[in-house]
Amino acid sequence: MKKKLKLLAFDFGASSGRAMLGTFDGEKISLEEIHRFSNDPVNVGGSLYWDVLRLFYEIKQGILKCINNDHKDIAAIGIDTWGVDFGLLDEKGNLLGNPYHYRDTRTEGMMEEAFKIVPKKEIFRQTGIQFIWFNTLYQLLSMKVNNMPILEKAKTLLLMPDLFNYFLTGVKSTEFTNATTTQLFDPVKGTWARELMEKMSIPQNIFTNIVHPGTVIGKLSPEICSELGIDPIPVISVASHDTGSAVASVPVVDEENYAYISCGTWSLMGVESNQPIINEKSLALNYTNEGGVNNTIRFLKNIMGLWLVQESKRQWEREGEKMSFADLEQMARKTKPLVSFIDPDHHSFAAPGNMPKKIREFCNNTNQPVPESKGEIIRCIIQSLALKYRYTVDGLEDILGKKLNVIHMVGGGIKDKMLCQFTANATAREVVAGPIEATSIGNIVVQAIALKEIGSLQQARQIIKDSFPTTVYQPEQTEEWNEAYTRFKKIIEHK
Repeated sequence: MKKKLKLLAFDFGASSGRAMLGTFDGEKISLEEIHRFSNDPVNVGGSLYWDVLRLFYEIKQGILKCINNDHKDIAAIGIDTWGVDFGLLDEKGNLLGNPYHYRDTRTEGMMEEAFKIVPKKEIFRQTGIQFIWFNTLYQLLSMKVNNMPILEKAKTLLLMPDLFNYFLTGVKSTEFTNATTTQLFDPVKGTWARELMEKMSIPQNIFTNIVHPGTVIGKLSPEICSELGIDPIPVISVASHDTGSAVASVPVVDEENYAYISCGTWSLMGVESNQPIINEKSLALNYTNEGGVNNTIRFLKNIMGLWLVQESKRQWEREGEKMSFADLEQMARKTKPLVSFIDPDHHSFAAPGNMPKKIREFCNNTNQPVPESKGEIIRCIIQSLALKYRYTVDGLEDILGKKLNVIHMVGGGIKDKMLCQFTANATAREVVAGPIEATSIGNIVVQAIALKEIGSLQQARQIIKDSFPTTVYQPEQTEEWNEAYTRFKKIIEHK
């Protein structure tokens, strides 16, 4: 019997991080959660930061727990987080302050400032990235505009998974999928967009060399090995942007005309492309070209996802009412369908706060019935997300000039069965949901490919298909949803 391959994946999500052990026996992959920890941003003096040193402590705890749980034979470690956020190092390699969290307000108005320097159309031509207020470009521009001395002292910029890799190995590099999220990378040339950096007066020397998913960047440093009492373990630069890892786990083998949704706090909906799609339509509809495994492009749209539900739940808990997500879904199922809608991507929903109040205000301002109960609020969110997916897939088909027949949904959000069914209803397409632990699985298979234990991404996807269950949802009540979609479009296009 072939020796089992054990791979440790660290996945940092919006509210928690976890260490997931993947075991590959040559045919199937199994997963085990080794360590889970909170990943809450810290508000200090009105600014929002990553709690980066505590999180690095948790990474070390995850490694230790794995070793102490009789998994001393870990073959490799890989780390993924969301994109755009970064840490700055001085000339000695020391961290210059806590990295900012992308939901910090310092980027407000920075897109407009950027367009004064370089026109919007030119930024898109050079980067192919959709315009979102928190992109790395606007975070750095904010530091320039506000004359923050930390930027002048910086000698290296590392995106968050690369920063954690550096803490583990001492190696400074930038992984491709995460680099593409910055709006400072040229996907056509495959290099940093240095012309744009120069025009924006962003220091070019702080950016490192770019490595691709599946690069073994180093081993745990002697200091880490001594502290933890372990042997050196290889650290692999996986598809370190969490969506890049999630898309790598979509269990498609022979299909071509499909869209995917990586479903969680954010919903990332798109297709895989061999080339960036940078044209008038993709600019007008604000789609994005982000890197994927095998040098592919994830042509997609960022949609505000289950953040809306999470923030609503947090608000009700602040008011002293405890309930599970399953409880909220049951409340929603008991309410009248297709009454009121929101645009999930409306700017008012971006920041933390009283989400139920914001939703009521949006419905009132758009002359709709105002949802009052918890169930009505949740149904409003879920059906609006499903209709936004329909709007997005329509845009994809318009740009691509072809029909997308199936939607693959992956990630923790698919535990919400109502969202999956509503997506099938709203889009009038078959929805295949699974796997749930998409990001960790994608992280693990790229490690296995790097170690030559799996031959290709196509083979990895077949293994994923054989290893993890999926659920198929067929469209229902399509006439009612088509009528609702007509109303929904009027609301979001004339907001």
